[in-house]
Amino acid sequence: MPGNLASFARALRNNPTSAEKKLWQGLRRKQTSGFRFPRQVVLAGFIADFVCLETRLVIEVDGATPSTAAELARYAARSRAIAE
Repeated sequence: MPGNLASFARALRNNPTSAEKKLWQGLRRKQTSGFRFPRQVVLAGFIADFVCLETRLVIEVDGATPSTAAELARYAARSRAIAE
């Protein structure tokens, strides 16, 4: 893994998953009523897949649904940090 979040986010942008590629086709070039959705944005110490800063909307595309207490706590902490 690269040394910091910005370089890791850049690496993720350069190697999107198939789901991210599909969603990006609809979000790129302001095809969503003029709103911008940058990819792999560092927010509050986390990397969000897509973010619309104007509407404060964060879209996470991939990943398993949290199922353990530890995973649920980590996801909740991430959601709180990003919401602030």
